[in-house]
Amino acid sequence: MNWLVTGAGGMLGRDLVAALEGRKVTALAGRADLDVTDPAAVTDAVAGHDVVVNCAAWTAVDDAESHEAEALRVNGDGPRVLARACAASGARLVQVSTDYVFAGDATEPYPEDAPLAPVSAYGRTKAAGEVAVREELPGAHWIVRTAWLYGEHGPSFVRTMARFERERETIDVVDDQQGQPTWTKDVVGQVLALVDRDAAPGTYHATSSGRTTWFGLARAVFAGLGADPERVRPTTSAAFVRPAPRPAFSVLSHEAWHRVGIPPIRPWDDALRAALAELTL
Repeated sequence: MNWLVTGAGGMLGRDLVAALEGRKVTALAGRADLDVTDPAAVTDAVAGHDVVVNCAAWTAVDDAESHEAEALRVNGDGPRVLARACAASGARLVQVSTDYVFAGDATEPYPEDAPLAPVSAYGRTKAAGEVAVREELPGAHWIVRTAWLYGEHGPSFVRTMARFERERETIDVVDDQQGQPTWTKDVVGQVLALVDRDAAPGTYHATSSGRTTWFGLARAVFAGLGADPERVRPTTSAAFVRPAPRPAFSVLSHEAWHRVGIPPIRPWDDALRAALAELTL
């Protein structure tokens, strides 16, 4: 099986490429390697591959508010171009998506088939990418939504909290947004399971089990590093106003995994303990 990974230079892409060591994989790190909005370039890149994993994305959530057209080209048009190329060549596509496609105002975990209702420019562009993939490649795609990612490569909340633990006596962290902190290595495991088991096409939520708040996650990072979690103090989102609205509730359901016989990702706190023992922070 020949794999193609776009966005292979990002946090998730780098972990995926590492996990594919020993397999046939083409890793295209960034736009200089492949512009996913260029149909001719994408057609050439996809040719000869059996599986394409699209990790390329505009991920600057706040900047998307003032550059939505540019973000849409990458997050919406890019997946459509990739899906068309896959349809023409017979390849399958894994499209990485996000919790931001939902409004974030629910009180129960969002099922995989919940209506899309993004409230930010970033969310709208990622939702457009999902729609494009479903339209262009209905029987040969996996949309994998994830959220609250952290990993070895690139910036993340976990890495920032580790730095603050070294630099600050106390920190204030938002306690009114709920979500599922997720280690990139766990997401990679789910992607490999989908492809290797030839699971049914559709939408899957690759987030950790359980839920917490940013405050709860920060305390867990401090505790995992041997620091006093009481140094982390709760605050509200009103104290950190940003251009893009953040979902207050980003908890996703995992029923699709059970339907195809693949276990969902382990609890977030178990994963965090394993990650803190391995990550270079």
